[in-house]
This record gives sequence, structure tokens and C-alpha cells, in this order.
Amino acid sequence: MSLRFAAIGLDHRHIYGMAGNMIDVGAAFAGWWTEGNPNTLDGFDKRFPGVPRADDYRRFLDDASIDLILISAIPRDRARLAIEAMEAGKDVMVDKPGCTTLAQLDEIKACQARTGRIWSVDFSERFEVPSVTRATELVADGAIGKVVQTVGLGPHRLNRATRPDWFFEREAYGGILTDIASHQIDQFLFFTGSTDAEVTLASVGNYANPNDPGLQDFGEIALRSPQGHGYIRVDWYTPDALPNWGDGRLTILGTEGYIELRKYVDVGGRDGTDHLILVNGSRCENIDARGSELPYFARLAADIRDRTETAMPQAHAFKVMELGLRAQDIAEGRV
Repeated sequence: MSLRFAAIGLDHRHIYGMAGNMIDVGAAFAGWWTEGNPNTLDGFDKRFPGVPRADDYRRFLDDASIDLILISAIPRDRARLAIEAMEAGKDVMVDKPGCTTLAQLDEIKACQARTGRIWSVDFSERFEVPSVTRATELVADGAIGKVVQTVGLGPHRLNRATRPDWFFEREAYGGILTDIASHQIDQFLFFTGSTDAEVTLASVGNYANPNDPGLQDFGEIALRSPQGHGYIRVDWYTPDALPNWGDGRLTILGTEGYIELRKYVDVGGRDGTDHLILVNGSRCENIDARGSELPYFARLAADIRDRTETAMPQAHAFKVMELGLRAQDIAEGRV
């Protein structure tokens, strides 16, 4: 099987990693469509020169040779586009958040059950970070015993001048917990082996951007399951002096040790990305994890071919989004 994919909606730069990683595992990029001219287009054209733009995304849905649709549209539109794609017989990889309301999630679940298609969310802070792959291997090998807690920190740089209007509209992006914190919810469920969880704390705030009432610039969640506990903090406060967009970190606590990931930068002085710190009964060391693979994309290609769930169980994708949306409702006082 020679897998072919198309992209519909290029409103977020995550489309670069989504498309580039699928090309790296041998998939062919057939074309793309987006509404208008988002500011992602210059970077997209530099990365994918010569890939044709269509004047209507439905051309890709009607093309029997296309297997997979990538979606990085404005978050409020992702559910509708994914449902159209699945109804047309396509599998879907969507940028996070995969949807922005529980009603949308219910519609996606019903469509996926009806069509049997794959609805996968590219949680890039796990699937596109080599150090997470290395941590996964260490946990599987028993390096820190049983995982009992994750602490996920997701700071981001606001980059106000480059942000489109929808970025500041709560209805458009779904809220900070639905959006950014979905990464950390995914990692909590994955590393603790949880299939469900209780949201025991959820809050949001806007402390630094009072002139943008639709923006939430801080959020936190606490999670609990029979398998473990989790704490999540996300924000839009990355200072300008940091050399990248955010000092994203993940701490995985086990009964026999712990792992800390400094994914994108180490302010302690080491150069580069993907710094893994391992401490257990016999080892206390820094590991350069930059060379680890990114297996999600090859596994997704295999799942499309074999109708399996090796990249990410379908129920996991649904549960991550459900917990993010429920946490958002709790934080905003709707439950």
C-alpha cells in the first residue's frame, strides 16, 4: 500500500510536523486546501514546495486514491471537517484540540463508530518529541518501577504580533485546558496506564492580558485514577529571553525512581533539546535522547493499512479530549 494524504486547514503551524513526519515514513503528500491566507502559508510553502493547492477541499474527499486527511484548521472547525472526511471514507489525523465542545466530541464518536474510520489526534508533545519515546522505553523496562504520578508543564510564548484574531476568541480555540492541556492529559493517561480519570481540580485565568477578555493565559488541572495522579500547568507567559517557545517539562514519578524530561531547552546549561534525567536505585544521569525515534507516524500508516490501533487506541483519543473538555467546563463554572 502506498499511502497518500492531503491536508485541509493550515491555520496552525502544527501542520508542518504532521505533514513532514508522514512524508518521512513514506507517505505521499497529494495536495492541500485552506480557507483564505493564514500566516502559516509562508512557512508551509518553504517546507513543502510544489505541493498543489486545491480550490475546494471536497476534491480530496472525493478522491479514492487519498487515504488520510490531515486537519489543522481553526479548532472550532476541526470536528466538522473530520466528520466530513470520515463520512467520505477517509482516516483522519487532526491537530490538537480535536474538537472544542462535548457535543462535537459526541458527534465525532458517533461518526467514527458508524464509519469505522480512524480519528487520531497528533499530540505533538508526545508523538513529536524523541525524549518521550526514550522515557517510554525506560518505563516499559521497569527503570522507575510503577508510575504513580506525572507532572506536566506546558508554558508557551504568546507571540502576539503573529497571532490571528481567532487565537483570542474563546469559542474558536476552546479554552486553554481544552487546547494546550490536552497534551499533558494524554501523557498522564499514557504513562500511568489509565483509561479514565477524575478531574479533581480545574481552573483558568487571564492575569497578563486584560485587554483580551477571550484569552485564557493560565490554566491548571489535577487528575486522579486508580492507577495514578497527575498535575498539569499551562500558560502563555514564556519570557522573551528563553531561546524557544517554551520550557516544556514532564516529570514521571515511579515507586523506584523518577524521570524528568526537559523537552525543548535546558536552562541549566546543556545545549539542544530532549534532555532526559533518570534517577533510580543504581543510576543518576543525564541522557541525550535526541536520537530516539518517533514511532507514532509509522504506526499510524500501518494502522491505516491493517485497520489496527497501534499508534494510539481510539478510546484513548476520545478520553483525552473528554477530560480536557470536562476540565474546561469545571474551570468555567458550567458543572
